[in-house]
Amino acid sequence: MKTKISIILTSLILIVSITNSYATTIDDKRPLKERIAAMTEEEKKARAEEIRNRVEEIRAMDKSTLTRAEKKALKKELRKMNKEAKEIRGIYLSFGAIIIIILLLILLL
Repeated sequence: MKTKISIILTSLILIVSITNSYATTIDDKRPLKERIAAMTEEEKKARAEEIRNRVEEIRAMDKSTLTRAEKKALKKELRKMNKEAKEIRGIYLSFGAIIIIILLLILLL
């Protein structure tokens, strides 16, 4: 009787642990630049708005009640979102940089 119960409990624990491991989220393994390049303009705008809303939520939080690990996780999340937001925005050239590029092209051609 005891062996039956122990076998049932062991199998139940194994089943629960296996289903839990399959329930984890699947992250996209592609690099950030590739994922953003595959997005349409509407998706980029929507993602930028999601990032903006999440940053506002984090700013509104009372961080004094958070544990050290939670604060560290928030910082990591903010860094990741900042990197993603920079990729979404793309590369912008300043007015001075454009003038320098034009002057170099004139001199070289």
